[in-house]
Amino acid sequence: MAKIVAIPSMHPGGLEAMRSGHFGHCDVFTLVHTENGEVTDISIVQNPPHVQGGCAAPVNLLHQTGAHAIIVGGIGMRPLMGFRQVGIEVYYGPEGETVGMVVEDLLKGRLQLISNNQVCGGGQF
Repeated sequence: MAKIVAIPSMHPGGLEAMRSGHFGHCDVFTLVHTENGEVTDISIVQNPPHVQGGCAAPVNLLHQTGAHAIIVGGIGMRPLMGFRQVGIEVYYGPEGETVGMVVEDLLKGRLQLISNNQVCGGGQF
């Protein structure tokens, strides 16, 4: 089954870009299209400006792109709930890796869905 995985990325995005530590403050989202465990396409979308309480903007943007999952290093409770409400799975990915590395981790089953106790600031953002 074809899936689109969103990865918060540093500019300019793509598989070689570093993954951004927090989705709300990333430069761009790299959208990795996968099918049968293989990368089939890459696209880049700009992250809307992040303002206090504005985490719904990236949730809505990624929902509109058809993303099935996102890999984050940090996220608040409100946007986590937003992603869950629109059916986007949220995975926790290790810091300091490139987009390509975290996608490979996901495709090989090495990432887990983020849990409520892993959110930033104890649920505050």
